[in-house]
Amino acid sequence: MSEPKSVPPPARASDAEPTAVLLLEGDPPPFQVYRPAGAARALITCDHASRQIPRALGALGLRSEALERHIAWDIGAGDLARALADRLDATAVLAGYSRLVIDCNRRLLDPSCFVTLADGDTVPGNLGLTPAATRARAQACYEPYHEAIEGRLAEFTRRGEVPALIAVHSFTPTMGGVARPWHVGVLWDKDGRMPLELLRSLRAEPGLNVGDNEPYSGRHPADYTVDRHAERTGLPHVCIEVRQDELTTPAGVARWADILGRALGAILANDSLYQVRDPRETRVTEG
Repeated sequence: MSEPKSVPPPARASDAEPTAVLLLEGDPPPFQVYRPAGAARALITCDHASRQIPRALGALGLRSEALERHIAWDIGAGDLARALADRLDATAVLAGYSRLVIDCNRRLLDPSCFVTLADGDTVPGNLGLTPAATRARAQACYEPYHEAIEGRLAEFTRRGEVPALIAVHSFTPTMGGVARPWHVGVLWDKDGRMPLELLRSLRAEPGLNVGDNEPYSGRHPADYTVDRHAERTGLPHVCIEVRQDELTTPAGVARWADILGRALGAILANDSLYQVRDPRETRVTEG
């Protein structure tokens, strides 16, 4: 989820430099709403579902093989999010552009929102970005995605329902030469309603190495989508990371949709889940 790192200039709305139109006719949309009529009281999000680059940006100066690597997207995550939406009869919102264009799981002022070095690969198209250039990417690819999430959550509110948010990611099997043994990770911070039940269920599955806040921590401030749309508003939520070598085939995706679908289906069937929780409450830990 959070491999690339860099320190680019932030976008500032007050800059006088005009903002260019980034997306051209024929470019894909900035997000996809999958299974819009889903009946589950849950919304699935996938921040890094795509490796698409707007045509106006070319390939950001990268070789085509670099855009197939984990630096460009969460490999298999989009397929898993859609399969899980089918399994749960839930709606999913998936980002339409590569994390190399703009990382939808970062605050705009976070240095890693516009990466210049991604796991050893320099990203030439992100070097020396002007405030207007970063603002153009935010307006074209980032805010529409987050507004789509907000819009779907608002539909639950209009129906008088409290929804759950499920964020789907995948992670590379090795990072910086270090192997990651976990098959799946459950990321969370203060609200343990969904994560603790999911951890218990996954640990009951034979042969799985399950990470609690591994390989990343849900307490890390870079986990922006969950923070923005669920944690600060008190909605039940969980962030799931599946190792990418588990998702390279349709059979692998189907297997994980089945594993996670069973576990999450049981969690979502509990009517007591659907309550707004005070985000100031202290973290619940496994006992």
